[in-house]
Amino acid sequence: MAPPCLFASDLHGRIERYRSLFAVIEAERPGAVFLGGDLLPSGFGLANGLGARQGEPDDEAGFVGGFLARHLARLREALGQDYPAVFAILGNDDPRVEEEAVRELEALGLWHYAHNRRIDWSGFAVYGYSCVPPTPFQLKDWERYDVSRFVDPGCCSPEEGWRTVPVDAHDTRYKTIEGDLEALTGDDDLSRAVILFHSPPYGALDRAALDGRSVDHVPLDVHVGSIAIQRFILRRSPLVTLHGHVHESARLTGEWRAQLGGTHALSAAHDGPELALVRFDPDRRGAATRTLI
Repeated sequence: MAPPCLFASDLHGRIERYRSLFAVIEAERPGAVFLGGDLLPSGFGLANGLGARQGEPDDEAGFVGGFLARHLARLREALGQDYPAVFAILGNDDPRVEEEAVRELEALGLWHYAHNRRIDWSGFAVYGYSCVPPTPFQLKDWERYDVSRFVDPGCCSPEEGWRTVPVDAHDTRYKTIEGDLEALTGDDDLSRAVILFHSPPYGALDRAALDGRSVDHVPLDVHVGSIAIQRFILRRSPLVTLHGHVHESARLTGEWRAQLGGTHALSAAHDGPELALVRFDPDRRGAATRTLI
């Protein structure tokens, strides 16, 4: 049986949330920690921004190479052989220019960068996928068309906005989340798979605060998750899927977990100041809990 796991998402560079997370890791010594994207301070203020304003020393290495590297290394030293496997992806609010720093932490053995990869762990296959369907936001590093080139009213296509790293124009125009997931998993047996997504599936864990709003007299859909991820889960039945992105969904619906076919989907997104922390055991999925710290 696999050891218990922790899952957190959408920390957005908030130092107090990270401190809470690190304290729980040190106290509980989980087998694995999953970080579901939107991990960094927004925009480009990573070296001299949010972390410094909240009491961490100004660090030329930036938020990833400074704050995260320093604290994860401290945890590894304190926990020794009990240091957990840490799986991380970035989210749509994380500039992709920071991907190099994220990979450097992997090279140091502090975590596994899981985006668009399969990583075998403790009898499970862990997959990661960062991209979300088109949003109204201008940073497009982690946006893809979903199942077609349709864009919801009020959103901008991945071909608009701005990016922090160059991207192939053909990929931006024609690649989809649907196609990416098929390429990522191929014909793999997903019955022992834990998949770390940033986006939730359409219709579950994805309720946005868009009630009564419209664009050009077209009512907005209050569900903003990915149709491709929904179809993928229902068709392929992974064991557990982990999601974030839509902060207010759990507050609006009272639901942070959903079952899609045989898959248990869990969300750690939260729109309050606390850290939302999900504890789960892949072999006892129904016993998952979520607490605010």
